[in-house]
Amino acid sequence: MAILIPVLSIAGSDCSGGAGIQADLKTISALGCFAMSVVTSVVAENTARVISVMDVSDELIRDQMEAVFTDIPPKAVKIGMLNTPTIMRAVATGLDTYQPEHVVIDPVMVAKNGAPLMQPSSMQELITTIIPRASVLTPNIPEAEQITGMQIQSVADQEAAGRAIIALGCKAVLVKGGHSTGEAIDVLVDNSTGKITVHQFAHARIQTKNTHGTGCTLSSAIATGLAQGMNTVDAVARAKRYVTMAIEHALELGEGNGPTHHFYDVYEHGLRAI
Repeated sequence: MAILIPVLSIAGSDCSGGAGIQADLKTISALGCFAMSVVTSVVAENTARVISVMDVSDELIRDQMEAVFTDIPPKAVKIGMLNTPTIMRAVATGLDTYQPEHVVIDPVMVAKNGAPLMQPSSMQELITTIIPRASVLTPNIPEAEQITGMQIQSVADQEAAGRAIIALGCKAVLVKGGHSTGEAIDVLVDNSTGKITVHQFAHARIQTKNTHGTGCTLSSAIATGLAQGMNTVDAVARAKRYVTMAIEHALELGEGNGPTHHFYDVYEHGLRAI
């Protein structure tokens, strides 16, 4: 039996199962890797609302990272919800200590229902402490606007924002186009080889409200691809195919934005290349 490649998610917990740590664990498993987690915040949420948030202590975050890295070192790390500057610094210290090969960061700022998942005071810490440690950063358009101070109204603006974020120190930026109108186009600005290249990933917009956790799912799928030896472009392309499949078969659960179906393809066809 082949040994599964370990992949770690560092993120908040979604008790309703559609986003956060839970979405990451499902995604990593569905794509054939061994999923592990470090919980940064416990979020009482469902498809319609966030009720409350309790942050995990910095010490416990550091201890969780030590427990994972000193026993089952992950090939790649996906990072999601980091609510406070102190949480960001604790995670950054762990990254510097253990030096994972790939770090995919989803700069989670708000939940699908609009509830904040990152304190406004954390933005500068995100820019100076977290972004420079990213192999791939995956902001949506509102997040990219917050990071850069730019207005993004076109694909050209997405590329310009990606280049501006690259200048902050990360290796690649995928500016997601789900918040734009018309065809959804994601723009990857990739400097992972030391020479900037730009790639577009276009797909028809799927008409569904059930998109809870899509950002978490995409970023953890990219991290899984990198762990499996894909380059950045191929990891993003495979992750896009996976998320599209999960949205196409999204589940009619809950009163709000329902979850996607992380295991649809596995249930239908078994574990195989997507």
